Amino acid sequence: MDTLIFATQLKIMANEVNENESKDFTKNWVTSSRFLFFLSVFALLIFVNAGCFKLYTQRYKGTPDVEVQSSSKFKPEYK
Repeated sequence: MDTLIFATQLKIMANEVNENESKDFTKNWVTSSRFLFFLSVFALLIFVNAGCFKLYTQRYKGTPDVEVQSSSKFKPEYK
């Protein structure tokens, strides 16, 4: 009787191990490759957005008011 119970428990445990192996990240190639693909796409999007934000914060804000000597203009004015 004990051997029958032990054999039944072994079958149940073997089925649970097989079910867990199909859900495991390292055992299932399809799930792991899909996860790594989406992770790399997400990382690339974060990298591009961070670069665009950095360029936006350090953008050229316009022409400053610089005094140019009157003798160095396109039409120079001499005294």
